[in-house]
Amino acid sequence: MNTHIAPVPSGRRMLVLRSRWIAVRLQWRSVAVCAVLAVAIAATAVLALMTGSYALSPGQVLAALTGRESGIVHDIVVEWRLPRVTAALVFGAALGVSGAVFQSLLRNPLADPGIVGFAQGSYTGALIVILVVNGTYTQLVGGALVGGMATAVAVYLLAHRRGVQGFRLIIVGIGVSAMLGSLNTWLILKADLDQAMSAAAWGAGSLNGVSWDQVAIGGACIAGLLLLAGMLSRPMRQMELGDDAAASQGVRVAPVRLGLILVGVALTATVTAASGPIAFLSLVAPQIGRRLARTAGITLAPAAFVGALLCLASDYLAQHVAPTPLPVGIVTVVLGGGYLGHLLFTEARRRL
Repeated sequence: MNTHIAPVPSGRRMLVLRSRWIAVRLQWRSVAVCAVLAVAIAATAVLALMTGSYALSPGQVLAALTGRESGIVHDIVVEWRLPRVTAALVFGAALGVSGAVFQSLLRNPLADPGIVGFAQGSYTGALIVILVVNGTYTQLVGGALVGGMATAVAVYLLAHRRGVQGFRLIIVGIGVSAMLGSLNTWLILKADLDQAMSAAAWGAGSLNGVSWDQVAIGGACIAGLLLLAGMLSRPMRQMELGDDAAASQGVRVAPVRLGLILVGVALTATVTAASGPIAFLSLVAPQIGRRLARTAGITLAPAAFVGALLCLASDYLAQHVAPTPLPVGIVTVVLGGGYLGHLLFTEARRRL
């Protein structure tokens, strides 16, 4: 029996080859962008380790990091400054990935764990542990995770009506965030003065006093969550085309969406437990990463690198630019607020 295989039209073949070439080019551009950001992160980290009341040279910093320097220089670099730098990098990357997850999931550049209430829920859980239980750091992590997850479940259920739409989830999240913000204020007002001052300062988002133990616990949790986010990145990108298109490609939409929400909330909660809510990094980092990589959708790696660089640079500015050291959250609010205004202005001009 003779079979005849129709040849693929040349125009269609050229279109397929061009699409593959564009995809490879964008992938390599993302790799190049991440490499440049890694160099910028390394330079900023060395600058942060050098600068302080006891100034050091780049050679002294590198010698202390490689074990060739001992004494006071080693203690300053490894024991005092390096935990803060490492925390800024790890927590910034976590917030960048968390924001990328929610912006991709909700298909909205304004989606942010802080805006939709998840960060406020983590803050509420941590406040209860600080003000009511007076617990340890491990209990603080647990309280932030429980608060964030409970808020995520509440928002998800309230927004669920024949599925979850991104716009509805954002509106419900804004309402829940406002309610939790009022609850957090009430908790601080009812607390003792010393506890209230400590909770208010911590609530601004600060890396002061971060120790290696906190970095180790938070870093281990974040590493596992980033691994899960990487495993879910492919179905996440497919879901950007719509639930029906993703389901036609074999994606189990509801479980994947729930898994992404849990991963994003857990990343935010882990950072909140260690340093307090660092605002706007989750909003800004994914958008800057997408524009640098020139990708059609949100990608996790550029968002993580941009988040790490922004958090480290913001903490450096908070320590050394103002007359007195400031919480890093104050600097990120200024930077993020400016970027948010620019984004809203750009969208308004585009619609006119």
